[in-house]
Amino acid sequence: MSSDASTPAGQNESDARLVAWVRQAAPYIHAFRGKTFVVAFGGEVLEDGDTAQALIHDIALLDSMGIRLVLVHGARPQIDGEMKGRGLTPKFHKGLRVTDKEALECVKRAMGVTRIEIEAMLSQGLPNTPLAGGFLRVTGGNFISAKPVGVVDGVDFLHTGAVRNVIAEEIRGDLAQENVVLITPIGASPSGEIFNLAWEEVAEAVAVAIKADKLIYLCDAPGLTDRKGLLIDALTADEAEALAAKKVKQAPEVTRVLAGSIRACRGGVGRVHFLSRRRDGAMLMEFFTRDGIGTVMTRAPLARLREAGPEDVGAILGLIAPLEADGTLVKRGRERIEMEVTRFSLLEHDGVVVGCAALYPFSDEKAAELACLAVMPDYRELGYGDQLRRHIEARAKKQKLKRLFVLTTRTAHWFIERGFAESDVDALPKQRRELYNFQRRSKVFVKSL
Repeated sequence: MSSDASTPAGQNESDARLVAWVRQAAPYIHAFRGKTFVVAFGGEVLEDGDTAQALIHDIALLDSMGIRLVLVHGARPQIDGEMKGRGLTPKFHKGLRVTDKEALECVKRAMGVTRIEIEAMLSQGLPNTPLAGGFLRVTGGNFISAKPVGVVDGVDFLHTGAVRNVIAEEIRGDLAQENVVLITPIGASPSGEIFNLAWEEVAEAVAVAIKADKLIYLCDAPGLTDRKGLLIDALTADEAEALAAKKVKQAPEVTRVLAGSIRACRGGVGRVHFLSRRRDGAMLMEFFTRDGIGTVMTRAPLARLREAGPEDVGAILGLIAPLEADGTLVKRGRERIEMEVTRFSLLEHDGVVVGCAALYPFSDEKAAELACLAVMPDYRELGYGDQLRRHIEARAKKQKLKRLFVLTTRTAHWFIERGFAESDVDALPKQRRELYNFQRRSKVFVKSL
């Protein structure tokens, strides 16, 4: 439909953003179908009605995409409220509740009410919401057996327990039936004794037992931070352990789940994500956008960037050959690659070269060309092209260059979405302008660094 005077201001731009997002999200939707996510959150989420409702809507969306979901909830503020109403004072040691007989009664009541409220929200079918026209089957059961924590540092934790065992096959069976599994952190011992469990530990144990693809902690902060307080977007379990050893300060809830997340990574969970429970749509932005918004932890680096050497000429030729054949890249011979190999940066995945990009500086004019950006087809959905682009931009900045330009015939929109602006041939450095192929008619895009 063509636009006219009746089209609202900004409508076309809004539509374009929506279309771009859907197209960007599509590969992730396909990749996550049939995968298992464990989503863990404290009872604080339920204290804000809008936050709780938004979370439920996002869970419904994930379920509709064919993602298998296990939800593990906490109820700390609800338990504290119940105890306060009975004139009892909560007791903690090293962040873990000491649960005496009176506190256990409060735990059972608060946990039951919280679970019922979550089930009720998951059962909504309100018009104009992600729950409209759908039905989420919510199941639960005695999936968790418990054991007493016992006496620690001279403190008897009484009815506070630890996870003894997770009946993984029962959880997987429910997931296979397309049910959403809701787990309340309370468990019984083989003798029938009831124990209060920490939701953080339950989430870790369940994720490891069912070999979840993702374990998501909705916390009181956007993720892990470095010494300067800056958000860390990705790190390995080893790097997280080093961060904890250096006692880099984290938000309280992040601190509580950090050790468990490291164990989960090493125990077979694909990835652990730390997201802010206060950020509307946090899971959607983390999973269905290229850059995400939180911190993701993996057992080992997913990819490694390095500079190319003479031994990499064959790998580079293998990467760019298909793109040369279809006209996306200008053809380069082996001899030229051998001469210019030090201009290339490579991206390895598990030791295999899966992407490359080259930087050609024009120092006199404080500019540089980004060339030969190529990623193997099977890895293009993982954001490796963006990693290479950012690396080349960093190399150019390190050389104190002010502009980065690219010539392309096929990928104009990809570069536009990443901050490049279309220009003309006159914007090229003089030396590069003299080599411009007018028959090829490549478009010129420039980005200020």
